[in-house]
Formats: sequence, C-alpha cells, structure tokens
Amino acid sequence: MEISASLVKELRDKTGVGVLDCKKALKECKGDIDQAIDYLRKKGIATAKKRGGRATSEGQIQSYIHAGGKIGVLVEVNCETDFTGKTPEFTGFVRDIAMHIAATNPISIDPEGVPSDILAKEKEIYASQAKETGKPEKIIEKIVEGKLKKFYAESCLMEQAFVKNPDITIQDLLNEMMAKTGENMVIKRFVRYQLGEND
Repeated sequence: MEISASLVKELRDKTGVGVLDCKKALKECKGDIDQAIDYLRKKGIATAKKRGGRATSEGQIQSYIHAGGKIGVLVEVNCETDFTGKTPEFTGFVRDIAMHIAATNPISIDPEGVPSDILAKEKEIYASQAKETGKPEKIIEKIVEGKLKKFYAESCLMEQAFVKNPDITIQDLLNEMMAKTGENMVIKRFVRYQLGEND
C-alpha cells in the first residue's frame, strides 16, 4: 500500500514522531491514522522503557492555582537536558500535569507510592464487601484485585485518565512526551493544597 506524504505529515503533526516511524506505522496499520497513533504510542512505550535508566536532573517546577485561589498545586517534572526542560512543549506538559493534579487530587504518583495504611484499609473494605456476597475465597481475592485496580486508576496519578483527554492515562501522556523528545522523563513529586483542608 502506498502511503501519501500528506498522511505521513498529518501523523507527524499529531504525534511529533519522525517521518520514517510515521511511514512504518501507517504501513503497518494500512493507512488508518488512529490505529497508527496507537501503534506509535505502544512503540513510544517501548522506547520510553529503554530510556528508563537515564539520569533526569533537569526539568521544571510549575504551579497551578484554581477556583479563585482555593486550590493550588506545585509539581516537579524532570528530563535529561536543560534544552528540553526549557522548551514551550515541556512547560505546557508540566502545566497540564499540575492542572490535572488540581482537578483529580491523586494520593500518589504510582501504586508503589500509596501509603501502606491506606492500602491496607482499602483491601479490608473490599474484602469485607466481597465476603458479604457469600462467594468462595478464590473469587473474593479476584474481586479485591479488581477493586484495587479501579482504586489505583482513580487515586494514582500515572494510572488516572488525563482530564483533557480521558482516552489516555497520564502514563500515556508521559510516554508521548518521551517519544517526541527522545528523553527519559519522570514526574518526580507534587503537593496539592486546598483552602481550609487539614493535613
């Protein structure tokens, strides 16, 4: 199948990925641009994983203030080079992450960061709810596992659906940025304040 230059350009504009990769993705997906975006996203994940070990000592801290000064967020996102850390795309990405945190109030960056007491409490609640159904122990374990997955998707930043585009997670968004820049990136830490909220 012949892939037109205009189709390659459209995919490149949407993803920021190189021409050859765009052409290959479109050939693999028989010219379907949406499938090609998914293909590249998966490929971005693969290349992002390869970059995982590289040092990220540059980047930015951005703030986001919402609701007439009632919610505020500070977030630190790291990348490999000062050059990438100063680009408008990177700044926009970090601001989007801060805005997302203001909107969704995650407990932690990823499942590993969920405090053990919160995790134990959630497991206990799910287990007692499942036991009330009278199902066997093996089924109860599966129910608890499923509910924990849902809990992580709602409470952990990397697992959450991005507020500006619920079709992708924050992890997908980060992978896209890494694929575009060719650099390893890490959402390092964040703090979210809500007026009148107790610690």
